[in-house]
Amino acid sequence: MAVKTVVRRKMSREEAGRRGGEKVARERGAEFYRRIGKKGGKKVAQERGSEFFREIGRKGGESRGRK
Repeated sequence: MAVKTVVRRKMSREEAGRRGGEKVARERGAEFYRRIGKKGGKKVAQERGSEFFREIGRKGGESRGRK
């Protein structure tokens, strides 16, 4: 019987991050991302205030308007 040899190549950071993100998405689902996004948004709002969100919203709108 022949012995199968596995050749491993180094993985880039980009590929490792993508594969890790895909695994988390499969295991935890969309609700996980909603929950952590909301939690992060609340934290940023506490630390920076509503003015911060107004500013990034304005900048985003200007950027989209130029495109």
